[in-house]
Amino acid sequence: MTPKLEKGSIQDIMADNPPYLISSGTLTSAFEKIKNAATPERFTGDFVATVLGIKGGTGAALPPFFKRIGFVRSDGTPSELYNQFRNPGSSKKAAATAFRTAYKQLFERNEFIHKASDEDLKGVVVEATGLEPDNRVVSAIVGTFKAFRQFCDFDKPGDAGENVETDAHEAAESERRDMGPGAVGVGMNLAYTINLNLPATDDIKVFDAIFKSLKEHLLKK
Repeated sequence: MTPKLEKGSIQDIMADNPPYLISSGTLTSAFEKIKNAATPERFTGDFVATVLGIKGGTGAALPPFFKRIGFVRSDGTPSELYNQFRNPGSSKKAAATAFRTAYKQLFERNEFIHKASDEDLKGVVVEATGLEPDNRVVSAIVGTFKAFRQFCDFDKPGDAGENVETDAHEAAESERRDMGPGAVGVGMNLAYTINLNLPATDDIKVFDAIFKSLKEHLLKK
C-alpha cells in the first residue's frame, strides 16, 4: 500500500512568478541608462541610485530583477549578456536572449508568446501564475513583459555566449535562496510526492500514529 500526497497538498507553497517590476517604466528607464553608463564592477543599489539616478523602492528592485534575467551574476558582477546589451550591434539580440530566459515559463505555454496580443498574454500569465485576472501582480508581469519586449529582436537566433544560461540559472537560484516572497516576482514553487510503505496490520492505531507524525513533521506551515 503506497498512498501519495498529490501536488498542491503542501500548504506552504510560495508562488514562482515570472519576473516583474511594479512600475514597468522603471525598466525602460534602466535599460536606456545602462547603455550610456560605464559598466560597474558590481551592479548594486548604490550604482542604481547614484549613477542611473533611479532612487527609492523602484531602484532597489532593479538589482534582484537584473539577476533574475541573467544580466547580473549572483555576486553582483555584470554578466557577458549585460556587456552585449550595451553594444548597439548586439543589444537587441542580447535582450531577446535574456527575455527568453526570464519568461521561459510563458514560452513553455506558447512559443510565440512574444507576438501575442495583450489579451492572450494576460491569459497565459493568469494560467502560469494561478492568480486572479485582476490581481496586481498579473498587471505588473504583463506591463514588465511588454516594456522588456520593446528592447528585443527575435528575428535573429540568440547567441549571447556559452556562459549566459549558466549565469542566469545561478542568479535565479541565488535570488530564491536570499530573498523573501513578493520581491520582483522572485520566489519558490515547491511540491512534494511522499511515498509511504505501511506495515501489514489491521490495527488502526498504527495508521493514526503514522499520519499524525507525518502531519506534525512534514506538513507544517
